[in-house]
Amino acid sequence: MNYRQAKFLISAAQLRQLPPDEGAEVAFAGRSNAGKSSALNRLTDQKGLARASKTPGRTQLINLFELDSGRRLVDLPGYGYAEVPLAVKRRWQSTLSAYLQTRACLKGLVLLSDIRHPLKDLDMNMLVWAHEVDLPVLLLLSKADKLKTGARKAAVMEVGRRLSEELPGADVEVVPFSATKGLGLDALKERLDLWLA
Repeated sequence: MNYRQAKFLISAAQLRQLPPDEGAEVAFAGRSNAGKSSALNRLTDQKGLARASKTPGRTQLINLFELDSGRRLVDLPGYGYAEVPLAVKRRWQSTLSAYLQTRACLKGLVLLSDIRHPLKDLDMNMLVWAHEVDLPVLLLLSKADKLKTGARKAAVMEVGRRLSEELPGADVEVVPFSATKGLGLDALKERLDLWLA
């Protein structure tokens, strides 16, 4: 799959504004500062495709990028940022939940979580929602370049242990990832190729 050909398709504030529920989509989700935009930009080799904001929580829309006819990458709104009003947070959460649970063309979820503070409550919510609808997840532990190799391996093992205890049987692959260094990029492309095939 040539991810460099990705181009912006549409921003949707509500699910009814999305394109028809057909073809194949893979969604990217994560806390507002987990590095979703950086991951999408690195994957597509386009610096400004997904806008990384200096203010976490700025992206309140579902942004879709088309790879080719019928195949899309979806940048879901970042969640969990403290300065966003509670009503807005709740609306995002219900939209995210509805998208994950009702979108038939959704083939997989790429969830980004900071390797230094992984699996916050809202990350676990996303994993539970995905598990409930048998949606496979690639969990990218982002900013992995901030840790030395030993600490990175320990963090991955700890996340794996927690998932097997709290969400047994869930289809979740855990990969350390760094948008700046390209760590984990091949694993991301392999998984996307599989889901979008």
